[in-house]
Formats: sequence, C-alpha cells, structure tokens
Amino acid sequence: MFYSSTSFFLCLLFFSVTFSHVFGDKVFTGTYGVNYGRVADNLPSPESVVTLLKAAKIRNVRIYDADRQVLSAFKGSGIAISVCVPNELLKEISVGEDRAMNWIKQNVEPYLPGTKIRGISIGNEILGGGDMELWEVLVPAAKNVYAALQRLNLAHQIQVSTPHSEAVFANSYPPSACTFREDILPFMKPLLQFFSQIGTPFYINAYPFLAYKNDPQHIDINYALFKKNPGIYDAKTKLHYDNMFLAQVDAAYAALEKLGFDKMEVIVSETGWASKGDDNEAGATVKNARTYNKNLRKLLLKKKGTPYRPKMVVRAYIFALFNENLKPGPTSERNFGLFKPDGSISYDIGFTGLVPSSATTSSFLSFKGIGSLYAMVSTSCAAFLLLVAL
Repeated sequence: MFYSSTSFFLCLLFFSVTFSHVFGDKVFTGTYGVNYGRVADNLPSPESVVTLLKAAKIRNVRIYDADRQVLSAFKGSGIAISVCVPNELLKEISVGEDRAMNWIKQNVEPYLPGTKIRGISIGNEILGGGDMELWEVLVPAAKNVYAALQRLNLAHQIQVSTPHSEAVFANSYPPSACTFREDILPFMKPLLQFFSQIGTPFYINAYPFLAYKNDPQHIDINYALFKKNPGIYDAKTKLHYDNMFLAQVDAAYAALEKLGFDKMEVIVSETGWASKGDDNEAGATVKNARTYNKNLRKLLLKKKGTPYRPKMVVRAYIFALFNENLKPGPTSERNFGLFKPDGSISYDIGFTGLVPSSATTSSFLSFKGIGSLYAMVSTSCAAFLLLVAL
C-alpha cells in the first residue's frame, strides 16, 4: 500500500513539473485567443461566428457557458474552445462528483470529439468577488469536475481551470512586490496546490485599460498602450518594463513565486480596451482601442516571454469578439468588441471582416448566408467521407 501511494505521488509530482507545458499547448494553440461573449440580441449565428474566426485565423476561443448551439456550430472547425461552469452552478457541482459528472455528460461529452473542447472553466472571477460562499466551494467544485473527467478518460485532453481578476492581489506595483490578499490566501493556496498537481496554469484577467481608467492622473497612457514611454524600473529584479501588460503578467508570477509556485505558467484569460465609454471613463476611444489591441497582437505573435519569465511564452485571450449591447454597467462594458455584429471590423488591427466596415442590413444577411453555407458544406463533406468509409 505504501509503495503504490508513493509511486502515485512521484508520478503526480513529475506531471506537475512537466505536464503543464505539454497540456498548455493542447489547450491553447499558439499565443492568441478571443473571448466570445454573447450578452446581446443582435449577434450573428454561431455558424457565422465560426466562419469569421476561421477567416481571422483565430484558433482559441473561450465562452462563458456551454451553449448547445455554439458547441454544435464549432464541430469540425478545429478551433479550440473552453467552456464554463456558470457561477450559479458551483454550489451544486461542489456537493458531489455525481453532480459534476451529470453536467459533463450533458454539456461536454455529447460534442466530443467533433468539437474541440479543450478546457472547462470553474466559474469566472470567483475569488475576490462579493459572494464568499462561492469562495468556499471553488476548490471542491474544481476537484469534482476533474474527477469526473478522469472517470470518463477525458482529463488528459480537457483542462480544468478558473480565471481570476486583479482583485485577488493586495498590490501589484512594482511587479516584484505583488502579493495575494491575506483574506484570499486560505482559498487560493489549496486551489493552487490542486492546479499544480494536475498541470493547470494560473489564469488572470489583466486590463491596463481599467488601471488607466481608475487613475489617469498618475498612469502614462503610452505605458498602457504599448507606445513609446519611459516605462518603469523594478529595483528588486533590476528589470525594466515599457508596457503595463507585461508588468501585470509578471506581477502574477511574483505572487505565485512567493507561495512556492514558481513553475506555474500564467495565461491571460481576458484583456482588451474599450472603444467607447462614459464621460468619466478615461481613455475609452476607438483610437486607443485600436492601438492597444494592434500592439498587443504584435507582441503575442512574437511568441516571447516576459522580462521576469523570458522562457514562458505569453498567451492571452482578447476581450472580446463582439460588442455586447445587453451587458449591464458603464458604457465601456458594451464596447470591447473587435468586430461588429454584422461581421465588419470595429477598427483595423490586421483582421479582415467578412463585410466592409460600412456594412448595411443586406451585408449582414449575406454574412449570415456565408455561415449557413459553411455549415451546409461541412455537413456535405462529412456525409461524403462517411459514404467513402462504408
């Protein structure tokens, strides 16, 4: 008994050191992804969205649920997609593995292997949020989902994770001084221990836009937008930062290192810049959104690391694919989209929309038609291949 337990522990330790990078490549193809939010009443069909993503060569997508129509539309697309257990279901999922198993059998397993589901997010921005009861059930929920995936022999291809907001940190300036909040540590430590064992990266929602919006008097907007600026110097590490995005990523690495998780990879689960905002939302303009997202894309395509972790390639999901006209809150919340609902680009950062930027209603209909045609051709090809096999 002692021998078998020890062997299992050694295997687990080996995977915690080496498996995360291999697993990460399977979950995230390349370095660039996008969040496909759908809190809107004017978005194109999921089939049309697949057409748009393929045209833009975007190969990684996160959604905030496990919508049936979306997962069906992504079948055969080759696009890696991460689904989410909504916050309101975490308490139920945490009760027992059977609840997690039922959720996976209903929302994940039926779409495999045609739909490339590569991740399950356990809630969104739980720690640091206002519901303390969710803090307590996060780890049990994550463990139950992972255990269910193991029983289904899917744990090797679907990663269990959870994204955090910057609210989990007590401070993040300079990057080397970053620490987790004391009240969050009792919940964060066991979560990180579990994720370290199963090879899950630390996912952080990093928004230079929000930092600048909250303190425009003291933050150089050029530093936030990747433009030429004096930057900052971290005296402890003797490293220089000329943009806030990489400083935020390295701040997360520093916080993890202080807890003993210096091998854990950091992936940015959300980042972006609003193209429109209220009067008190500094920096929310089309020009700034274009500058941030264009420069960020250039940085990610270089496939390089950060100043503090030069060998850890930076990966990020951009928020968001579309403007979402039904999102509550300030105006900025509804204006993070790279694309307009009709398939045209919101601004030029190197992507080509499926219709011109001055698209009209007729153009929107043709965009929808392209998506329908794509779905029809995919179905016909699948039927042909099946006939050949027979």
